[in-house]
Amino acid sequence: MFSRLNEDISSIMQRDPAARSRWEVLTCYPGLHAIVMHRWANACWRMGLKWLGRFISHISRWLTGIEIHPGAIIGRRVFIDHGFGVVIGETAEIGDDCTIYQGVTLGGTSLNKGSKRHPTLGRGVIIGAGAQVLGGFTVGEGAKVGSNAVVVKEVPAGATAIGNPARVIAKDTHPGRDDAAARMFAAYGLTPNGDDPLSKALHGLIDNAASQETQLQKIVAALKAAGIAVEEVAPSDRFDADQLNKLVE
Repeated sequence: MFSRLNEDISSIMQRDPAARSRWEVLTCYPGLHAIVMHRWANACWRMGLKWLGRFISHISRWLTGIEIHPGAIIGRRVFIDHGFGVVIGETAEIGDDCTIYQGVTLGGTSLNKGSKRHPTLGRGVIIGAGAQVLGGFTVGEGAKVGSNAVVVKEVPAGATAIGNPARVIAKDTHPGRDDAAARMFAAYGLTPNGDDPLSKALHGLIDNAASQETQLQKIVAALKAAGIAVEEVAPSDRFDADQLNKLVE
């Protein structure tokens, strides 16, 4: 037990620049307290002491503001940062080295008892603040879920998901880069230079429309120069590609 606790504290020290000492982490980090109490609750749950497991979980929720069902499976070095409002369901599975921020729900969308209702997080997954991951699917190893995203389907390994409903916006080209510094700089599931595919598609359509308008103007000018009559159409608002591109940034 003490070796696992020491491992958890070391992991938090590596991932949180606000952590000043091991004593501070041990005494002032509710995410650590919730993980430790979950181990007690989960041990009771697996021994068939269901009520006692739920009661320990309830006390943990009251003390930390983090609700973890005693049936959930949580790996090693999982860091629940800040943590208030985190809810982790009964059939959720969280892999080693995951980071979960405040307000996250790992929830279920089925009423079928005994079924896999809650998500599985692969190793090194980061779930940003306020994100909702709902359903019995897998978020792949090294994936990131941006803050306030609502994820209702599988996220590939190394990918990043944002939005409501969430869209995959990027895939890590260095899947082996899972050191503490990389995790720390991906705080809250943010991905530097990660372009939203919807935004990229809209930019492409706008640029294509602008190119077509320029081509049409050249064709009309050439026809007129050749003495071919071109029917005039009613004027409309000027197409401003730059302005439209700014609107979808």
